[in-house]
Amino acid sequence: MTTTRTERIQAHDGGWFAGYLAVPDSGSGPGMVVIQEIFGVNAYIKGTCERLAKLGYVAMAPDLFWRIEPGIAVDERSADFLERGFGYMSKFDFQKGADDAVAALEHLRKVPEVEGGKAGILGFCLGGGISYMVAALASPEVCVSYYGSAVPDALGMAPQVECPVLFHFGTADEYIPPAKQEQVRAAFAGRRDVEFHVHQGANHAFDNNVATVFHHPQAAADAWRQTADFLRRNLPA
Repeated sequence: MTTTRTERIQAHDGGWFAGYLAVPDSGSGPGMVVIQEIFGVNAYIKGTCERLAKLGYVAMAPDLFWRIEPGIAVDERSADFLERGFGYMSKFDFQKGADDAVAALEHLRKVPEVEGGKAGILGFCLGGGISYMVAALASPEVCVSYYGSAVPDALGMAPQVECPVLFHFGTADEYIPPAKQEQVRAAFAGRRDVEFHVHQGANHAFDNNVATVFHHPQAAADAWRQTADFLRRNLPA
């Protein structure tokens, strides 16, 4: 049974926010910060921390919406989940959110169960963009970006990214069309430690098994297998 607890993270400007932490059965491992979608740290994001813990990682999801309201967790089965998610997104400060994610990475490196202070970052949608920004700003060990909507418009940061990166996209993504995906690929051309997987027929948020409107079981299974393999090679547990 995976052990979970709440961490208290200090922001660089002095505030405090929560982080949901999952520890593997082994009791220790490398760290992985998990960055939320626009729905907050909900059951799906907590479940992702637990999936990573099963792979041997100490995984923590920081509450990046704490400056709007602490503890936001939208249930994707509710009728108005998209409307609520976009409402929170409209109030979100990307620059402060990225800085809070850096603070979360710094915090996780110091958690006693994290071996050698090594930690990477993984995020979905909003979190896919934030994870990429953290890769440019703070040198995590690895970065996994699932359909990061903000990535194509932030490619000026690409030269600052020094860690191995895995990008996941879907061919049917309404928010990140193929031309935008190609811009990301071109920005990292020649980087042997940067990988791209484009999943046939998959829309945005295809990994989210709670949001049935988006979930693509085949793409989700393939992407998770590729993610586990990428982590095993670049940040072994």
